[in-house]
Amino acid sequence: FMVIPMGIVAVYSFLKADSTGGVEAQFSLAAYQQFLFELDLDDNLIFNPGYFYIFGRSFWLAFVCTLLCLLIGFPVAYYMSRQPPGRKNLLVMLVTIPFWTNLLIRTYCWILLLRDNGLFNNFLIATGIIKEPIEVLYTPTAVLIGLVYTFLPFMILPMYSTLEKLDGKLLEAAHDLYANRRQLLRRVVIPLAMPGIVAGCILVFIPALGAFLAPDLLGGGKNLMIGSLIQLQFSSSRNWPFGAAASLILLVAVMLALILYARTPSGKSGRGLF
Repeated sequence: FMVIPMGIVAVYSFLKADSTGGVEAQFSLAAYQQFLFELDLDDNLIFNPGYFYIFGRSFWLAFVCTLLCLLIGFPVAYYMSRQPPGRKNLLVMLVTIPFWTNLLIRTYCWILLLRDNGLFNNFLIATGIIKEPIEVLYTPTAVLIGLVYTFLPFMILPMYSTLEKLDGKLLEAAHDLYANRRQLLRRVVIPLAMPGIVAGCILVFIPALGAFLAPDLLGGGKNLMIGSLIQLQFSSSRNWPFGAAASLILLVAVMLALILYARTPSGKSGRGLF
């Protein structure tokens, strides 16, 4: 169910694009060539960094999204893990509530919140904080907000699962050894929570790379990410080989990053999770 579809994508990336859509059964490297070069008026190949910029923007937004989800999610997960059992279940349910609604509908709701005459700007104007609406919609900031909102639960839940198993006696022992709160967090809580942190970062970073709803709807199509680029190739552009090639390039980049991470000491310590 995974190898065969990926094999089909790999084969399509080495075929020739059909002028009417689809592919022709003819070996071609044009899709990979298109990723690096374009033809000028004299049919000469010239280097085109446009797709590199899209990949770079995608990795940067996915990294910032992961960082923000970690900074927001860790305190939330820690607070949840220290609550009584009955309240824990309630808080877990509240975190999972966004999954009860379709992602497309939730993303459209952010358009209503962030547009110039939306709830966010109207509130700031009504309270006198600003006089003119802040242009947030159709900017990278709006895309980042949509990504963080979408993937934040995927960061909170793995960390909560790890922190919930944290033995409270370890925290008491650290206090007895005169550890302040910063030392307790840095030398006890974070090391023990590292498997959940690693799992949450991976569960956020990789899907954020391939996201296309937030860039399309909140970015207005002006801030393409890898997912948007691939979706366009398989839909309106009808260039299936290039879409398949972009998918494989993304897959290889992510796999190389995971392999390199697995070889680091921190990666080896969290390997039991996977």
